[in-house]
Amino acid sequence: MSEFVQHIVADDGEGSTPSPPVPQPCEGEALDAFSRVVVTVAEQLRPAVVNLRIGRGVRGGTGSGVIFTPDGFLLTNHHVVEVSEKVRVRLGDGTEMLGRVVGNDPWTDLAVVQAEGEKFAFATLGDSSKLKVGQLAIAIGSPLGFESTVTAGVVSALGRTLRSVSGHLVDNIIQTDAALNPGNSGGPLVNSAGQVIGINTAIIQPAQGICFAVPVNTAKTILPQLLRHGRVIRGYLGLHVRQVPIAPEFRQKFGLEQKYGVEILMLEEDGPAQTGGLWIEDIIVGFAGIPVTNVDDLQRLLTAVPVGVAARVEVFREGKRVERTVVPAEYPNPTRA
Repeated sequence: MSEFVQHIVADDGEGSTPSPPVPQPCEGEALDAFSRVVVTVAEQLRPAVVNLRIGRGVRGGTGSGVIFTPDGFLLTNHHVVEVSEKVRVRLGDGTEMLGRVVGNDPWTDLAVVQAEGEKFAFATLGDSSKLKVGQLAIAIGSPLGFESTVTAGVVSALGRTLRSVSGHLVDNIIQTDAALNPGNSGGPLVNSAGQVIGINTAIIQPAQGICFAVPVNTAKTILPQLLRHGRVIRGYLGLHVRQVPIAPEFRQKFGLEQKYGVEILMLEEDGPAQTGGLWIEDIIVGFAGIPVTNVDDLQRLLTAVPVGVAARVEVFREGKRVERTVVPAEYPNPTRA
């Protein structure tokens, strides 16, 4: 037994010198660095986060949004507003007003609403390309109707792929363990500087701590089209395809590294693909000079390539590598369809 332990055991408390009282810090000093950041960000951002209500009664729905301009434009999820033209917007102080759905995009599950009013508190949109796994992430929203709720966690992973409500893949999704629940959808995911880095969009039930947000850079990319056209204009070829493996002899013959392409199963009559000379059973391996290995690759490229501008398509046809030129038309608006 050590001398220190013997002293403690032998000491009956009599004659011992009492320890001086430990000074109790004030509440402000007791906050650690993590808490101070969360408190500061919450105080800064909560006035810009709103509760959105669509419909009434059993047919009603609720979600969140974040105002990003002083004149009331806010970001939310497409699945929150869906096909509604008007929503009810409630601020953190209880003020309620109407909001007009300016534009929505089912492909990325994002939408823009403008609240009726002037001089709103607003958040700053950050740069999601600078995110690091492990950095602080703060979510603000109205889960299950509890408005202005703040949760905190970290960025768990980057570069995830998530299928949106339209069935299309959204790239570079942010995964976080900041607790989200139904009603958080459309609210902001924020960094320690109080900048919006994502729009909270999905959770995996019944998993815990696996939540997702659309990166704010995706939102910034499509915002001009949503504000100008009310939708995002994407290219359309008029074909149905599936992913297929490329035979090893063809890969070797043509020096191709990719193992997959997409085979054309059906062509729409007089559609851009048929007009451009593509055939059923052609295997598309490149579009606009970029490899195509699956259906989602082709969909992403049709978003990036301007509508009405000719693009080169590389295909395997009857053992030969063939090039054709197609002019993508505008993809039918899935919201209207």
